[in-house]
Amino acid sequence: MSETRFQDEYNREARACDIFVSLFATKTGKYTEEEFDEAYGVFKDHKGKPQIYTFFKSTLISTDRKNEANLKSLWDFQGKLQNHGHFWTNYDDIEHLKRQFRDQLDKLLDQGKM
Repeated sequence: MSETRFQDEYNREARACDIFVSLFATKTGKYTEEEFDEAYGVFKDHKGKPQIYTFFKSTLISTDRKNEANLKSLWDFQGKLQNHGHFWTNYDDIEHLKRQFRDQLDKLLDQGKM
């Protein structure tokens, strides 16, 4: 049980973390976007913390109209990221994701941020 909605606890963690990672494939959920907004707000207030990494999976999807709302949520979120000046990374599979994220961690190590 939680005295608040569980999302409030996730948002609190997003505000408190040093590294925030979000993964997307075919849609952007409202709660994931809410968590991103929390982390981004702290990032703006604290000049670079948390480090925010956003990954989008390259995937084959049906062009059926039933996917329209999901895809629109994804494209709208990508537009929001562009407006923030935030660059995202695409990945093909789990190994590609792990390699790309490891590269980001190595950069933080090289910069003395970890």
